[in-house]
Amino acid sequence: MTELVVRKLLIDLNTPFATRWNGDDAFRSAFFNALSMSFPLGEQYFMDSVRAGLKTLPDDQCARFAAEVQGFVGQEATHRRIHSLFNAQLTQQGFDNALERRAAKRLQANAHRDVRIHVAATAATEHLTAIFADWMLNHPAALEGSEDRLKTLWLWHSAEESEHRSTAFDVYQAMGGNHAWRLRLFRYITMTFFADVTRQTVRNLWTDGALFRWSTWRSAGRFLFGKEGIISSNRAQWRAYLREDFHPREQDAARSVQWLRDNSGQFTVVGQPA
Repeated sequence: MTELVVRKLLIDLNTPFATRWNGDDAFRSAFFNALSMSFPLGEQYFMDSVRAGLKTLPDDQCARFAAEVQGFVGQEATHRRIHSLFNAQLTQQGFDNALERRAAKRLQANAHRDVRIHVAATAATEHLTAIFADWMLNHPAALEGSEDRLKTLWLWHSAEESEHRSTAFDVYQAMGGNHAWRLRLFRYITMTFFADVTRQTVRNLWTDGALFRWSTWRSAGRFLFGKEGIISSNRAQWRAYLREDFHPREQDAARSVQWLRDNSGQFTVVGQPA
């Protein structure tokens, strides 16, 4: 079991930030903005799915996971709130969140499906975000030149994503979810997530006026496909999920633990395991 602490981040997101807030880099800013645009709706979906999955478990299993799911929901609710504030600033800058509207329609169209499908989709997305989180914590240059409050936002989110990376996976396993459906949903989520983020990143770059600049795509190439790029350096971590004996706890969470320990002054604890 994982003991999940709910934290309140002590940063100001009511004060506006620059359009190219990530080191004056158009691509990095647009890409991170697209990720943030996906979070509020996504986090709500994860909370709803895991809570629904918990309710299907026998009483002894439900009691086993209750505290962890409560912590998971608390962390995701905090992520949803803080990224809603971040996204409100993006709206003021003129960015349109088409990703959220598209994803909302997809979720509505699939709402009737078996709850195990939704928990498996959550587990798949949590694996992708855990990969991204660990990469972020190990590559501070991804936020080089950003304001300290925005670095704190993204690194805190990364640390907590790594911390609760097992919750949805374990609930899915406890529900009797099988390996074949886990892989099917993982491949589907990988395709839809990257398609959504790519389309929104392009849309953000168009709004910024940087879509057709060589410097934009040079930065994109380094960030995504360079030797230490987020895609090129994480293929093995992505493939690990395909193994039948895979479990998220085999992923190293040391950087998450270290960041939370070193930055305890950036948040207050508002909820702890019972």
